[in-house]
Amino acid sequence: MLVSKQVQPCRLRLSLFGNGFQNGEHSDGIALGTPPTGSLAFAEITIAIFYVHGDNFSLDGGRKVNITPFNQSEFLSMSITTVGIVGAGTMGNGIAQACAVSGIRVVMVDVSDAAVAKGIASVAGSLERLVKKEKLTTADKDAALARIQCSTRYDDLTSAQLVIEAATENFDLKVKILKQIDAVVAPDVIVASNTSSISITKLAAATTRADRFIGMHFFNPVPMMALVEIIRGLQTSDATHAAVQTLAKALGKTPITVKNAPGFVVNRILVPMINEALFVLSEGLATAEDIDAGMKLGCNQPIGPLALADMIGLDVCLAVMEVYLSEYGDSKYRPCPLLKELVAAGRLGRKTGQGVYTYRVA
Repeated sequence: MLVSKQVQPCRLRLSLFGNGFQNGEHSDGIALGTPPTGSLAFAEITIAIFYVHGDNFSLDGGRKVNITPFNQSEFLSMSITTVGIVGAGTMGNGIAQACAVSGIRVVMVDVSDAAVAKGIASVAGSLERLVKKEKLTTADKDAALARIQCSTRYDDLTSAQLVIEAATENFDLKVKILKQIDAVVAPDVIVASNTSSISITKLAAATTRADRFIGMHFFNPVPMMALVEIIRGLQTSDATHAAVQTLAKALGKTPITVKNAPGFVVNRILVPMINEALFVLSEGLATAEDIDAGMKLGCNQPIGPLALADMIGLDVCLAVMEVYLSEYGDSKYRPCPLLKELVAAGRLGRKTGQGVYTYRVA
């Protein structure tokens, strides 16, 4: 019987051992972990998670056993061996690659076989380029690809301990996807959104696991970019935050924690700058090439804002600016008309072969 002072979650493995363990009784003792060398182990009981009070508990008969409480957030992060990803596009397949290369199994889900096939082909191409640059061996490439399961069924996400939604930057679409995820995964599974601007608190409220919901904002291209913004909603638990932070580090990323607000930190600064560069272009103050050269040489940026916009996706930039305008109500966030025109024309950047610049499509 457990005798308690305060509640603390922990995970224990109890090994019952000793020559006296017979017919449900034990005379030599009960201990945590592996029995000492030479002792005779008769039974081992794994208790997944339960509550213990203080730093010891007493068994019937007054026998006491000291325990070391298991940190819940550490347990959660250690338990993430499979990550589900909904969305096989640029961000989704990039996250899949980062996980698979780090030894984590992936279930990548999208709406059609064609979408997931395109996603896994993108991962394969990216890994092959790393092999050619001698940054990855062929064996490592093959192992990473073998860790990625492609599917069009949400039911296949049930093996994951963390599911990341990586769909288009649209609130209604994300809520629809999150509800589908919520319906099939176990209650203890963490769900994250890769949103770059939408409120994590609002998204969390659409699920039945608000305390286990969090923002995990990767940057494009995911395999190359070291940063992950971790966004806590109002409801996000400390254990959920710690587990996702630990996972991000396991992927070789540097996580920063930010409060929930439209655009969070990086995009709150970056996307309005891109929008302003498009205003400068539309007003004819300089060519796209000269605007980018000016920012690279004058501000020491590795890539110009217009080339970066094409890499991010002009549709994503527009969606983010529209969120800012709606949420902040400040006209300084109004999207540039040229940005709207390019998106309306289907010129979304690198992914369509044309945006501010024109690209050769393989």
